Amino acid sequence: MRALLLAAGLGTRLRPLTNTIPKCLVPIQGKPLLEYWLIMLRKAEVFPILINLHHKADTIRSFILDSPYGSIVSLVYEEKLLGTAGTLRKNQAFFGNEPMMLIHADNLSKFEVSAFIESHCNRPNNCDITMMTFTCPTPQTCGIVDVDNQGIVQAFYEKVENPPGNLANGAVYILEPSVVEFINSFTTEVIDFSTQILPHYMGRINTFHNKGYHRDIGTVDSLAIAQTEYSGSTTD
Repeated sequence: MRALLLAAGLGTRLRPLTNTIPKCLVPIQGKPLLEYWLIMLRKAEVFPILINLHHKADTIRSFILDSPYGSIVSLVYEEKLLGTAGTLRKNQAFFGNEPMMLIHADNLSKFEVSAFIESHCNRPNNCDITMMTFTCPTPQTCGIVDVDNQGIVQAFYEKVENPPGNLANGAVYILEPSVVEFINSFTTEVIDFSTQILPHYMGRINTFHNKGYHRDIGTVDSLAIAQTEYSGSTTD
């Protein structure tokens, strides 16, 4: 299985830190955020990996070239940000006609990737997407999902004041080729996966729950929390 690591974001909520370093290379416990993903994916033999670049692209390129992951990583530069689904459509030839993993690389996460893949392989017949979920301590700041007794997403609540639970979308997915076919039906160049693709698959999204660790490293406060709580959360 191949993976797309989305790493082109500007990281505006982490400024001034991201004025000099791309968000995906922000260090946590002395290790760049992106490297945590590369370690997990390589261990589970999920590669080759495509990483899209935009903000501080040369810095990320240098990191990959100087790392042990260059042989399993391809880089693609986006002069104009295409949105999470737009990037996938632009690079669909990289993934072929097979299931693939779509990952927002601005999250710090630790889970059994092989178990995630197994959940997708054993998903209900009508599901073309498997979404990783996690328990969010501040559900009003997350995209909360409502699932049925089979773990299939029935409703989605994006950062509402009083969400009906704390089961959140981790923005890590396994997609069947049919999802890319649906993305191809859009006529716009910029396409957002969360707001334009996921609603179409409501009732057809399988879930896998991350019982290890997951945090959106989107703000200075969230980054500071991760620095203190991540170490020892799960085994390497």
